[in-house]
Amino acid sequence: MHPKGYIIFHLNLAFSSIAAESRSDVINICYHSLLRFIEETAIPVGVELTGWTLKQIEQIDPGWITQFKKLLKAKQCELIGSGYCQIIAPLVPHEVNVWNQRLGLQEYERVLDVRPNIVLVNEMAYSNSLIELYTEFAYQGFIMDRDNVRLALDLDGAQMSAVPTHAKGTTDAVLPVLWADSILFQKIQHYAHGDIAKTDYLQYLKKRIGDGEELLPLYCNDAEIFDYRPGRFGQERSIHIEGEWNRLRDLLRSVAEETEIEWISPGQALRINNQSVNRTVSRLTSASHPIPVKKQAKYNIARWAITGRNDLWLNTMCHRIRRHLSQTSNDNKEDWLKLCEFWASDFRTHIEKKRWDKMTEELRCFLREHNLVKPKEACCYPIVAADKKGFEIKWKNDNIYLSVKTAQIELVLNMRRGMAIKSLAFKSHDFSTLVGSLPHGYYKSIAFGADFYSGNLVAELPTEHTRTTDLEPVIPKFKWTENELEISSEINTKLGVLLKTITIARDTESVSLCYVFDAGTQTYISSIRAGIMTFLPESLGDNIEIITANGGPAQEHFSLNHEFDHSSVASTLVSSNGGFGSTNGGIIVQTDNKGLMFSWAPDECACMPLVQHMFCKESKLFRLFFSISETDDTVSCNRELLPFCLKIEPTQTQHIASQKE
Repeated sequence: MHPKGYIIFHLNLAFSSIAAESRSDVINICYHSLLRFIEETAIPVGVELTGWTLKQIEQIDPGWITQFKKLLKAKQCELIGSGYCQIIAPLVPHEVNVWNQRLGLQEYERVLDVRPNIVLVNEMAYSNSLIELYTEFAYQGFIMDRDNVRLALDLDGAQMSAVPTHAKGTTDAVLPVLWADSILFQKIQHYAHGDIAKTDYLQYLKKRIGDGEELLPLYCNDAEIFDYRPGRFGQERSIHIEGEWNRLRDLLRSVAEETEIEWISPGQALRINNQSVNRTVSRLTSASHPIPVKKQAKYNIARWAITGRNDLWLNTMCHRIRRHLSQTSNDNKEDWLKLCEFWASDFRTHIEKKRWDKMTEELRCFLREHNLVKPKEACCYPIVAADKKGFEIKWKNDNIYLSVKTAQIELVLNMRRGMAIKSLAFKSHDFSTLVGSLPHGYYKSIAFGADFYSGNLVAELPTEHTRTTDLEPVIPKFKWTENELEISSEINTKLGVLLKTITIARDTESVSLCYVFDAGTQTYISSIRAGIMTFLPESLGDNIEIITANGGPAQEHFSLNHEFDHSSVASTLVSSNGGFGSTNGGIIVQTDNKGLMFSWAPDECACMPLVQHMFCKESKLFRLFFSISETDDTVSCNRELLPFCLKIEPTQTQHIASQKE
């Protein structure tokens, strides 16, 4: 049987580096060339674009729409769905993901009279919850990058055919998956740009076929990179003199001649995969890769969560708008359209400055119109009549430690280390400690030869060649509010003055940790991880599970079976390599019959949780970080550090069981 190949072009007029005034050039140079490519090659390619991009083309060049509709009707190409905007779904609440799909389908049907049967995962940022989302909108299958799913499922050295044919969601929903391939599409880009020879490409492709691949995603990526340069980088390759669309056509002719590949449409490829005799169904994620994305490790989820020009602020404001629209039962289509536009992924990477300025002004206007602008001190507690009853407070060990006890909580803070948590225990756990501090020398290996604290902040400032923390000696201030005790201190750091407050509830099992940065804080290019939690190895059972929502209505469950570290650098420019979306503002760590729930308000600070799970011979190191800033190639130093407040509460087995149901 001849191998079969399919091609999908991604069209995106919201591409971060494309100025608004350049969109007509992109349509003329790239999108019309694509239509000619379809007509001349007779390859039944897939064309994926958002409803927003479709509207822009309709306004700028209605002739392109007319020609595209003819090709769709003649089945010379196939429409691939996306949504109204290109949104990183695992970072966005489920309600917004639903609106994004609904509005996108309305645009496809209005402009093209076609409803797509296949959907492409935006930016190939995938979570298990997308299966329920896509099923809700009757998609027959979806397109996802294969390479990082192979890493997630520990299949990196296995045959390509070892990947699942079908993906399972958070429930029992299942959809067939059509695989894209980062290496294959990058090889074609390299040839079109003149960076590799045709013989090199063909040799590589023949090897893939010789290894047994029968269904090959030769190209599943941007249309805008052929014969056009968006100006993202200071030194971009010049456009090839032969014409890159011409080189692409020439290459694919040679592919057909020398490999006997049969060109099929994405829909045909999906049916082949769906009907495979080797049908395998699996979730496509793991704790080490809870949100797989495309390409190399530098393209991890932090890229759209907490880097960019000001991702933390932008995502927080979007959460604030979503909460307002939801709480007021606002079904105004225009408001949800606007929110989807604000949440578009391209505003979070190499966004062109004029477009960034225009978007932020529109966003601030939207916030003002809906009375959503909040004062800086919004997360501080009001001071009320003092009531010290119910709290037992003692100094210990030469006044190094401060012990606070209630009927529900036992907490010990280290005043020589910025009020770091030495131990925290709750009544429902029989006052056994899950999180606390591990002293230098706890681990026998020098690889773990450090102090590991809880409730602390660490910032890495690579451009300043330094690190700063909140682990400084402090003199605490005490305030009693209604049913709560606040312990606070101002700490001088390289980031500026930091107000750190720990709040202990009197009558409930709840401890909160809040960081407020000085308004004049200098925002260095940095990674900033706050509220770090170190779990005590002797308190961890054999089974550890992370439970959180990644863009869906239900929680996702991740078992910690392997060693991994989201907080480790992906490269010298990229400070982390993964993390969780936690779109509902909560993450649970469950071990055997007890656990802890960590929660925050994403409409106040849309942080990103990271997990470190490392083995050390007879023990393990398990830590949870809440990052409010990471570094990568998109990052700017003009970012706003928002107040971050983290609540810690105990969970029990029955609570987790109800989540699974």
